[in-house]
Amino acid sequence: MSNRLAHETSPYLRQHADNPVDWYPWGEEALRLAREQNKPILLSVGYSACHWCHVMAHESFEDPDIAAVMNRLFVNIKVDREERPDLDQIYQSAHHMLTQRSGGWPLTMFLASDQKPFFGGTYFPKTARYNLPGFCELLERVAQVYREQGDAIAAQNDELVSALGRMLPSSPPASMALDTSVVSGALQEFGKLFDSEHGGLGGAPKFPHPAELELCLREGVMRGHAQASEVATFTLRKMAEGGIYDQLGGGFCRYSVDESWMIPHFEKMLYDNGPLLRLCADAWLVTANPRFKAVCEETADWVMREMQSPEGGYYSSLDADSEHEEGKFYVWSRDDARGVLDEDEYALASTLYGLDQPPNFEAHAWHLRMTQPLEHVAARLGLSELAAQALLARARRKLFEAREKRVRPGRDDKILTSWNALMIHGMARAGRVLGRQAWLESASGALSFLRGILWRDGRLLATYKDGKAHLNAYLDDYAFLLMALLEVLQARFRKEDLEFAVQVADVLLAQFEDRVHGGFFFTSHDHEQLILRPKPGHDNATPSGNAVAALALQRLGHLIGETRYLDAARRTLRLFLPQMREHPGGFATLGIALLEHDQPPVVIIVRGAQGEMGPWQDALARRYAPSTLSLFVAPDEVGLPTALDKPRLVGVNAWVCRGVTCLAPISELPALMSELASAAPGPAADFQ
Repeated sequence: MSNRLAHETSPYLRQHADNPVDWYPWGEEALRLAREQNKPILLSVGYSACHWCHVMAHESFEDPDIAAVMNRLFVNIKVDREERPDLDQIYQSAHHMLTQRSGGWPLTMFLASDQKPFFGGTYFPKTARYNLPGFCELLERVAQVYREQGDAIAAQNDELVSALGRMLPSSPPASMALDTSVVSGALQEFGKLFDSEHGGLGGAPKFPHPAELELCLREGVMRGHAQASEVATFTLRKMAEGGIYDQLGGGFCRYSVDESWMIPHFEKMLYDNGPLLRLCADAWLVTANPRFKAVCEETADWVMREMQSPEGGYYSSLDADSEHEEGKFYVWSRDDARGVLDEDEYALASTLYGLDQPPNFEAHAWHLRMTQPLEHVAARLGLSELAAQALLARARRKLFEAREKRVRPGRDDKILTSWNALMIHGMARAGRVLGRQAWLESASGALSFLRGILWRDGRLLATYKDGKAHLNAYLDDYAFLLMALLEVLQARFRKEDLEFAVQVADVLLAQFEDRVHGGFFFTSHDHEQLILRPKPGHDNATPSGNAVAALALQRLGHLIGETRYLDAARRTLRLFLPQMREHPGGFATLGIALLEHDQPPVVIIVRGAQGEMGPWQDALARRYAPSTLSLFVAPDEVGLPTALDKPRLVGVNAWVCRGVTCLAPISELPALMSELASAAPGPAADFQ
């Protein structure tokens, strides 16, 4: 019989609905039962695309004998970390404090009946191995300790909760001034971590770090910092050539298990691909490297083909596994490839993708990656570059069509507000840069879905599936959506989108801001009370919600002339500046916000007939200017904020503004581009 998880919207929770474990979702029913029976809580946190989550489920949670022990000794709660990032943040932090080790998924935490954790780990095997105890043995021991050492556990728990509270940033001295020197420190950290052979920051396992790469690209180009540019563009190119990128279907996997980006952990997450899509679009603007353009095209196609629902919203992720084997959908044998391609196609594809080299994956299989530039392969095979491109396109199409016939990895088809906002931002940015209307329409469709389904009574909800939207939205939902709206407004100005952005910003201030100390809590003021209310400023796999809130509020404040938003952003930057000084590399997105506080973004308002503004829009979109907001407003738009309500003159006119100062209207496109070129920031002393 199914357990209580059968009624949940999360595909991850539903995957455990037929376990013999008497699972509960997180909620008052389970928490009350633990209090009434004074039973410890076994909290298991994971997500649908997590390989080791599946392994632990198959080994332990599907085993009737282990389930019987779990049911006898614990109240068992299963949590999808993607639906409840508030819980995941709290208990990952607690795990780190208790074990002095980094966390991950599956997260296995044992809580007292008051929700305070007293022991934990990540994956535990069914039987003892990997220097870990067997799970059943562990369960008996943890329950015994809870029964026999209750007073000691309670004292430890109180100290742990106090220690977690001390991790929150405290108010800085009133005399502390904001300065951008921490950005120089961040770039120095990235330079030391940079792998100059393979790209990326640090060694294996190697993650994309889009926030860090964005800061490097911005400062490398805008301030003439050559090493910062190299960190960003070289890393993105090596990723695009590696196995972390799906060479046939587009899209990036979550991370590489090796230092050379060859073999990924095969799940594909929406939250990685949105930021990487816009970063590759910007890298193409900066370098004109056609590989970045191709990655944008292939990734956007993958998103629309496999990750966008008929209703408009974007799905969350694809599993690493198919048929219970990690990567099986993606890898090849030589015979499989030969059976699909003709002799010339195979000669090219095998040389380019490494099939002519020893196997690089399990069971004598190959995972495709670009081992050398296509022009080198063409020369080796005696082909012109044009002929090689045509041959490769044919080979890729055949390999892709053959792969499509395989058993596909599972897809987590819940729709998360925050991750959708990241992809809306990415699709809108790449669509604007590369002039792809279909991508802009995809972003617009997802935005319409969020506003129509997940915006209820002036508040956002966090998740949607099968006709049900629920759960209070978090800081990331509001901050990422506000940032996405600002990008969409540059691709297609609509007053209703601007009004929506103002509504989102106002809820951010009303429900999340700490007006006493500054910054934003991860949960709203009316959220369920938990043992901690995090206020994260550090970037992780996704950018910090506080950082994106500060950056987006600054931009919106300058755009419409609203000082409340600028003040809230400044309070946030002041709150986190001491932490940024201690570890500047962990706060890349806050670093960007700090730079834009120091030098406010340039706002360009262009007014004219829609048919006449096209060349102006194209010219500004092809210019790499990350601290510029360009809005194209039709003459008949009325009721605009004063800062945007420029007079309607003859033809097309542009107003260039920084802070409260605007230049006289410019009526010729070459004159506008000349003015922008002359006003571009030069090298700063911090970066020389």
